[in-house]
Amino acid sequence: MALFSCKFNNPSLTSSSSSSPLRPPKWNRFSLLFPNNFSPSSSVRCLSTSKGNGDLSDEKGSKTPQKRLSEQSSWEAKDSEGNDYLYRLGKEADNMNIAVGARAGVIDDLFAGNILGRDSDIVFDYRQKVTRSFEYLQGDYYIAPIFMDKVVCHIVKNYITHLLNAKVPLILGIWGGKGQGKSFQTELIFQAMGIEPVIMSAGELESERAGEPGKLIRERYRTASQVVQNQGKMSCLMINDLDAGIGRFENTQMTVNNQIVVGTLMNLSDNPTRVSIGQEWRDSDVTHRIPIIVTGNDFSTIYAPLIRDGRMEKFYWQPTHEDIVNIVYRMYEKDGISKDDVENVVKTFPNQALDFYGALRSRTYDRSISKWVDEIGGVKNLGNTLLKRRKDEKLPVFIPPKQTLEALLESGYSLLREQKLIVESKLSKEYMKNIND
Repeated sequence: MALFSCKFNNPSLTSSSSSSPLRPPKWNRFSLLFPNNFSPSSSVRCLSTSKGNGDLSDEKGSKTPQKRLSEQSSWEAKDSEGNDYLYRLGKEADNMNIAVGARAGVIDDLFAGNILGRDSDIVFDYRQKVTRSFEYLQGDYYIAPIFMDKVVCHIVKNYITHLLNAKVPLILGIWGGKGQGKSFQTELIFQAMGIEPVIMSAGELESERAGEPGKLIRERYRTASQVVQNQGKMSCLMINDLDAGIGRFENTQMTVNNQIVVGTLMNLSDNPTRVSIGQEWRDSDVTHRIPIIVTGNDFSTIYAPLIRDGRMEKFYWQPTHEDIVNIVYRMYEKDGISKDDVENVVKTFPNQALDFYGALRSRTYDRSISKWVDEIGGVKNLGNTLLKRRKDEKLPVFIPPKQTLEALLESGYSLLREQKLIVESKLSKEYMKNIND
């Protein structure tokens, strides 16, 4: 505990019989109104007690105050180690400290205020955006029943594992052909169940610093747990294209981060309620069990102990002809395309992924967009029209094309020609194995 006292060097203000530095000086209430009464040698010092012997120790000399960048700057506020945030930002090249916010003592009181609370966090909403919401999914989409059963069953089993007398795998691995809607179908299920997931990509599984991807997975896992604890919503961790991030392909090299990511996922599977991100352990620091869902194209390239039974439940997704027709029909339903026309399109272009039928619709817009560009002034004025218009100025109205069976078939044949050209060029023959079917 620190003991403060005022010690004035001006003899006219000190008591003639002062035997203790704690005795108050003889001065009246008007002294503060007349600063001339104070000599330049007046000073205020702080006396503190040391933890060792409790004696009072005085500071030696007075330090010259450092020049501040601004009188209202929070960048020079000291942290617990006595370093300011400018120093911290310079020391940590990849600093991601966004938890400072409007905390009393860190930012100026003028900006902290009393309306939001003394410890309000101005970036709280930003930090919560690590979770995914699905407001953009508007419309009536088709979810394959077998796909929904598998995902829902996996999530529910992990949330009620304490009621089951069985070993429940933490990870569900959904794998299958390219463009078959694995991620999109999963997101539709999340929306239907009201789940607020944390979604990662395979591009986040590598870093120039060893250990960063593994730590990121643990942080995202704990974030999903906080969604359950603080918001009362179901959550899960989803990693898209896992095999692209940690898979072993021909002539590829295993990195340290690949090994750490695999080890992290294996550790989460074995200890799903004790997850460390470097903090000191506490008895109450128990994380909610959060189901993990991963997608990929070929799980045979992943380290075998990770995908073994007990850690990962595998689900091979290959939509049937009926599933494809129903999914594509819901995609074209708002365009007035009948289900018979959709079946005709699917039969005309068999052995194609679901994203192929979505590309058909996108290709039919090409002519209308080219016509619209000519109407707004041509290619030369396109930049000014799109980006440099006034705020109150709206773009010319774009009229989407009317979807017809003939237009879809024409777009489909155009896409097939592009596929054959790539295969004949020997660039993606392995990627499009079904081109000769």
